[in-house]
Amino acid sequence: MSLRLQLLGAFAYVLLLILVALEVPLALNLARRIDAEVKNEAAAQAFVVSAGASGSMGDRGQLTRLVRRSGRELGARVIVVGPLPAGRLLADSAVAKPQPVPYSSRPEIGAALHGNRSQGERHSDTLGQDLLYTAVPVTNNGRVVGAVRVTQSIDAVQGRIRRGVLALVAIGAFALALGLALAWFLASSLSRPLRTLASTARRLEDGDLEARAEVAGAKEQREVSAAFNDMAERLGVVLAAQREFVANASHQLRTPLTGLRLRLESARAKAGREAAVELEAAEREVERLARLLSSLLTLAREGDKPPASSPVSLARAAERAYERWAVPAEQDGRVLELVGDGDATISASEEDLAILLDNLIENALRYSPSRVSVDWGEDGGEAWLAVLDEGPGLAAGEETKLFERFARGSAGSQRSGTGLGLAIVQTLAHRWRGKASLANRLEGGTRAEVRFPAAATVTEKRWVEASS
Repeated sequence: MSLRLQLLGAFAYVLLLILVALEVPLALNLARRIDAEVKNEAAAQAFVVSAGASGSMGDRGQLTRLVRRSGRELGARVIVVGPLPAGRLLADSAVAKPQPVPYSSRPEIGAALHGNRSQGERHSDTLGQDLLYTAVPVTNNGRVVGAVRVTQSIDAVQGRIRRGVLALVAIGAFALALGLALAWFLASSLSRPLRTLASTARRLEDGDLEARAEVAGAKEQREVSAAFNDMAERLGVVLAAQREFVANASHQLRTPLTGLRLRLESARAKAGREAAVELEAAEREVERLARLLSSLLTLAREGDKPPASSPVSLARAAERAYERWAVPAEQDGRVLELVGDGDATISASEEDLAILLDNLIENALRYSPSRVSVDWGEDGGEAWLAVLDEGPGLAAGEETKLFERFARGSAGSQRSGTGLGLAIVQTLAHRWRGKASLANRLEGGTRAEVRFPAAATVTEKRWVEASS
């Protein structure tokens, strides 16, 4: 997980914790407040109707107008009943001409007719719902002359509470979204310098020794960028000195080696038979020393910026390697063959690929008693190149060990070699984003394989350029 997502998750957790800690008590308090407001409004409206009906108990038209107006204002059902003993219905906000049925049997009406106010909740079997009722007496000159009852659906009250809570939740969600947006901005501002530094480090890794990090941001970020730039500067100086040394060593060492080989050849031509044999052996040692020098110089350039890449055909590279090695293989009594079918293309340097192939083929010819095959192909977005031999194969653990410098396998202890060939193969493979591997073959021998990211073929590249 990226640093930005981690910071965003931390901010979101803290914000959510704060919002829950604040909104849960607020929601509970809001629910209690709305419930109390509804009950107080119902009681106040009931007393208003009671006061208005006090002098109009004999005027049903006036009572009807009064209860309808109150019912509309409160959104509830309002009734007025007469005095005991029957407590008959006189006005109903829900019915235009109500029947004078007795209501004194209803507990809340009975309490009001006895001069007591009552308020509570009960289930109505007639309506099939829970109701909030408020009943108050109607008095005239200190005498109870009737009662007023206001009933409201509990569902309506709960709906009002839900709307209030949802409004509170919406405010919390908006605050959370605003906080997350601010957290995203802060997390991006904190992680952006790190991403820029990582990009600069990758450019430096790819060989761009002039890459430098931007010294910006907070104090700590500027310190890290400055330290990185100091390191890059020193690394550039070291690598420049290394390249200069490699160039000088290549020139200074190759010249005396060439001169020594020429002198040995001249001496062998003039010497007797026994001395010629020794001089020929000395020549082979000089040639071996020259190959060792070339290998060391190739490995010394491991950290250099790779040359410009171009589409390289693996089939064509294998054919050229065959032309170089077919005759030497035949002279040693071995057969070199190409078994690849079709073609595969990678983005690399032809020179590096030639060196890589030469090392693989030379290594295989050294261990194979009869036949060496060169194969290639493309598989799942990767192009691969393989050299197969019929030698003794690998011992356990040698699949990775042999890519180390100067490492020699158990089968090569009696054979000449520098121990650098496979190290050079791995170095050149990494230079072009590839990977080399060794494995034993089921039919005997070893399979040395290098896989690269596949690239467009030369024909496709030209067609794209022409069409653009």
